Amino acid sequence: MERSYSPAVHDAITYMHEHLHETMNLAGLAAQAAYSPYHFSRLFKKSVGVPPLYYLSALRLQRAKELLLETALPVRDIGMEIGQQSVGTFTTSFASRVGMTPGVFRASAAATEESLSSLRKPRHWAEPVFPSAETCVKGRIYSEAPFEGFVLIGLFPRPMPEGLPLYGTLCDASEEYCIRGVKPGIYYMMATSVAWKMKVADILIPHHTLRTRSKEPCHVDGALAEENRDVYLYSPRLDDPPILISLSLLMNNFLERQAKTAIGKK
Repeated sequence: MERSYSPAVHDAITYMHEHLHETMNLAGLAAQAAYSPYHFSRLFKKSVGVPPLYYLSALRLQRAKELLLETALPVRDIGMEIGQQSVGTFTTSFASRVGMTPGVFRASAAATEESLSSLRKPRHWAEPVFPSAETCVKGRIYSEAPFEGFVLIGLFPRPMPEGLPLYGTLCDASEEYCIRGVKPGIYYMMATSVAWKMKVADILIPHHTLRTRSKEPCHVDGALAEENRDVYLYSPRLDDPPILISLSLLMNNFLERQAKTAIGKK
């Protein structure tokens, strides 16, 4: 496994995983790494892309997703399990970063199965082309391991796959991708694979999917008609933040866009 982070960051992330149910603060995490809070925070953000406590909050929301699917615990109890004393605060944070409320996520297995079944049907997956002065971000997809399925690619406002992407698409793993109509700006590209053989639970909590993420921002220049950005999918690494956004939601949104396009052509 490729390591692109320091031993201190490795130890801090390992500590977070092993003590997720405990109260943690920046000073305590920095002390574990033998750094001052200021220098530890700088080191962590430079290596991982987000501040340590923000990364920790993502791990806890990922744990909440697991508890929602694997247990019958009430939403309030799950929120408290990850350190949220208020069910309202937990629900708001979860919905903002996962894309749906905890209750909807818990009940989303059937919709995920339906979306996966719809995507397996023979289709032309390319999204509609509209005249636009905005940029198309495109490129080829490369993967360190072959798989049969598709790839979800999104442009996000921060280096964390959470919340709905500002722009995104779905494409066959063997094809080029093209995200159309991207306005000039600064984005972070995230992508993950979905194999046809995957179980629904593995799509809803994608621990093991091939993926990529950009720690450095992607600058889209409005003066260019196309931005070429190849995607390289790799196995999960310790410093990769959890994929919080619901892949089921992204799959369904893609299918809905295609359905509206088909209606518009009639």
